[in-house]
Amino acid sequence: MELKRVVVTGLGAITPIGNTVPEFWENCVNGVSGAGAITYFDASKFKTQFACEVKEFDPLQFIDRKEARKMDRYAQFAVVVAEEAIKDAELNIETEDLNKIGVIFGAGIGGIRTFEEQVGNYYQHLEDGPRFNPFFIPMMISDIAAGQISIKYGFHGPNYATCSACATSSNAIADAFNLIRLNKANIIISGGSEAAIAPSGVGGFNAMHALSTRNDACETASRPFSGSRDGFVMGEGGGCLVLEELEHAKARGAKIYAELIGAGMSADAYHLTASHPEGLGAKLVMRNALEDAELKPEDIDYINVHGTSTPVGDLSEVKAIKEVFGEHAYKLNISSTKSMTGHLLGAAGAVEAIAGVLAIRDGVVPPTINHAEGDDDPELDYKLNFTFNKAQKREVNIALSNTFGFGGHNACVIFKKYAE
Repeated sequence: MELKRVVVTGLGAITPIGNTVPEFWENCVNGVSGAGAITYFDASKFKTQFACEVKEFDPLQFIDRKEARKMDRYAQFAVVVAEEAIKDAELNIETEDLNKIGVIFGAGIGGIRTFEEQVGNYYQHLEDGPRFNPFFIPMMISDIAAGQISIKYGFHGPNYATCSACATSSNAIADAFNLIRLNKANIIISGGSEAAIAPSGVGGFNAMHALSTRNDACETASRPFSGSRDGFVMGEGGGCLVLEELEHAKARGAKIYAELIGAGMSADAYHLTASHPEGLGAKLVMRNALEDAELKPEDIDYINVHGTSTPVGDLSEVKAIKEVFGEHAYKLNISSTKSMTGHLLGAAGAVEAIAGVLAIRDGVVPPTINHAEGDDDPELDYKLNFTFNKAQKREVNIALSNTFGFGGHNACVIFKKYAE
């Protein structure tokens, strides 16, 4: 069968550097750091006392108070970014076939704040017997964001969550892409959200030595590809893309940001938390995505890398890029927007896909910030263009986005400038 073409017609984002897509993109291009001291709880006894929190987010500006109380913060993010994306796409719900609109929206962890609160409350009141919020389970589970979005709008198409740690929302986008091009839906609302800045989230990642502990210089702690990198900085937020079958989008006169032309998936099959040191899974996932998009390596202009600022992860991804792209690797722009947003975990793929789409639209590559002169890793090749510290203007026809998750899950999506 002939596969349908899939385009991006709407975007929504809540991030530590902006609570809408325009705010996020402006600060992204300008190299703004979203890191600061943790305000949600007393982190003074933790090894890491900072994170990239979302600022000035009031769910009641978007969600009825009664409904908001039934949602964990991660699900609130999801509902709000979906609303922004749907409005941006100018979808007329009254005239659409709601049976052909789906929601594939994931979270790597889900309602960890709700879990903490409810279990903590149980142990504080043991003598009174078990007391749990009746919404405890639906607030906690990682699929409920997709459910909440579909309930709000009455979307009856494919509806589920992906969960592959930090590759989660890239997997959601890939699944949506495949279902639309197979003509299983006209439109799919796709992305991910996360809100894990909580004692158990920070403490758990600290215990595995995954987080930066640069408490005295937290704004510059996320420093991908620098010699002094010491771990990732936890972030939170959400990202959403309206993915739409091309002819359907054209028929309703939708604006088109870009075309989604390929997706790849792979597994490291190596370690619970560490990426393969030679980038085995990263190489495979990029090659799979290129093959799916029917592209050659030299067709890519920009890679929004996974680039978490961990010693092993950054090095293995660079090894993979050099092997997959060969000499063309030196003509690419490479950047890690996690240097600004922190690591949004299950939301990372969607937010970074948005960065890739907007790089295509505006002809500008956002920077990898926080690299100081001389702070080099002798194992990295600085002839590569990491887009350090300042955005670079260039024509971006095709952008590739990498995400890799604990468990060895890898997902890659490729966007192209739309042409008839």
